[in-house]
Amino acid sequence: MFANFTFENPEFFWLFLLLPLAIGWYIWKRNKQTPELKISSTKGFKVKTGILAKLRPVLFVLRLLCLALIITAMARPRTVDVSTQSSSTQGIDIVMAIDVSASMLARDLQPNRLDATKAVAEEFIQDRPGDRIGLVVYAGESFTKTPITSDKAIVLEALEDIEYNNVLENGTAIGSGLATAVNRIKDSDAESKVIILLTDGVNNAGFIDPNTASELAVEFGIKVYTIGVGSNGMALSPIGATSSGRLQFGNVQVEIDEALLKEIAAATGGKYFRATNNEKLEEIYAEIDSLEKTEIEEFRYYNYDEKYRPLVLLAGGLLLFEILLRLTIFRGFI
Repeated sequence: MFANFTFENPEFFWLFLLLPLAIGWYIWKRNKQTPELKISSTKGFKVKTGILAKLRPVLFVLRLLCLALIITAMARPRTVDVSTQSSSTQGIDIVMAIDVSASMLARDLQPNRLDATKAVAEEFIQDRPGDRIGLVVYAGESFTKTPITSDKAIVLEALEDIEYNNVLENGTAIGSGLATAVNRIKDSDAESKVIILLTDGVNNAGFIDPNTASELAVEFGIKVYTIGVGSNGMALSPIGATSSGRLQFGNVQVEIDEALLKEIAAATGGKYFRATNNEKLEEIYAEIDSLEKTEIEEFRYYNYDEKYRPLVLLAGGLLLFEILLRLTIFRGFI
């Protein structure tokens, strides 16, 4: 909930233009009512002006303040408390299947493909408040990192924990990764079911054929967006490890089975993308975000608190005070 200070009828502020006119009229009238005597010299006169005569313009100032307060009150100042409630009228369930094989440590994206993917995926998740999201990771085999959930904190924490390790068998099992993602989302009752499959290689592991997994996605009405990650040509990639387990890097030819990824996307009604750098990867997720919009029904409740009453009371008080001074202390003074 938040509050704004507004004026319902701000056009009344144009009446403030009357104040300079009133001041001009007051000066003109006062000069006209003051008698004048022209003499050659005032040296023989001792001029003494009473204190009340000097303070008499205070009456006019009070009248101006009263008028200014009335004009402001007519503009109807008020605060507006706005509370918003949103509900999804068309939810989207999304499973992100991320390749975590050793090649995802290649440094053609900065700092490497996996970290670049995690950074962009984090922004994507944060920008989907009305959707449920799950995570699947795969290399030579696959498993569910997080089932689909609306708790973005859990998903983001799981995403942060994704890293390359020796737990999964090395390789790229695109079919297994896609099948696991399908299994996670197939029973969803959401209006739209989407899988974002990201890889940087070719299918060279696993027991499930990618085309079979693609057919399962079609059967359950799941749309698959595929992303091939890697620059064109050579990339500085892991080529081995020292006895201490430290990875060694060398230039390796980038190989992505784009034909397969395009086939999966086309069969399921999705789209294939190629991310050759960090900026392109961001653009891809932004496009997917625009293609898969969740319809949000928003209700706003307004609570108005009028503020003109204190101004009217203050103006009335100043007017009474001015009248009281005029009829008592300043009575009979010019």
